[in-house]
Amino acid sequence: MKKFVLLMALFSIAALSGFAQTGTVLDGAYVKEHTALRRVVPYAYLREADVMWSKRIWRVIDINEKINLPLKYPASKSVRDRKSLIDLLMDAVEEGTLTAYNPVGEAGTPDDEFTLPMTQDELKKVGGSHTDTIQKARPDPPYDTYDTTITITFSRDNVMGYRLKEDWFFDKQRSVIEPRIIGIAPMIYAVNEKGERREGNLQQPLFWVYYLEARKLLANAEVFNRENDAERRSFEDIFEKRMFSSYIIKESNVYDRNISAYVQGLNALLESDRIKDDIINMEHDLWEY
Repeated sequence: MKKFVLLMALFSIAALSGFAQTGTVLDGAYVKEHTALRRVVPYAYLREADVMWSKRIWRVIDINEKINLPLKYPASKSVRDRKSLIDLLMDAVEEGTLTAYNPVGEAGTPDDEFTLPMTQDELKKVGGSHTDTIQKARPDPPYDTYDTTITITFSRDNVMGYRLKEDWFFDKQRSVIEPRIIGIAPMIYAVNEKGERREGNLQQPLFWVYYLEARKLLANAEVFNRENDAERRSFEDIFEKRMFSSYIIKESNVYDRNISAYVQGLNALLESDRIKDDIINMEHDLWEY
């Protein structure tokens, strides 16, 4: 028995020294592979003939709300096992594995229909990123001024929320009413060409991401669970299970206008709640009790 214990101790020491030399130290009690190897569950097949009713909704997720904090943090990349949502999306866009679509159309009007993929040059200018030439004074004789180039880059910490574009519909084949997200857009407070914030709380999208293209990326990225580290969720879980707080800013309408175009302040929130209630009542009215 003593020999067995001694052999196990020697094996453990050898294993630990081997990990230290190769730099493959396991930071935890086990290898995390559940989320990283998850497959995306395909949606149920849907025919146009089976859709009895549908409504398109645009909503905003404020990431500073407590329930939405898992979308905002970690703020730095020092945490190796997870990323914030903006880091996940922008890293994928910059490396070319995810397509970013321009939120402004060719006519200069807002565009959320995924018509214009953004180029790398356009991505470098998102959020007011730009290069400018300024004059600086020399600290030594002849004390004249000279031109110098400065680069102002977009900070991902400026993202204040996400805009979702989604369709709610009733499928008579399965007798269910459900939402399907169409697109996601990171939101910042509106800035001018110099990257300076405009007056008021105007918001503008950085770019649009087609949700179906991003599903696998979102399904394989862990999100913090404040109740249990062994039951980490993914970003797709948060979106598909509706584990977030949001408010509606627009529903499909004949004028194609946002709620803010006809009501303001508290009345806008009440209008958002009215639209939510209409969807709930639509489902309830389909059944008899």
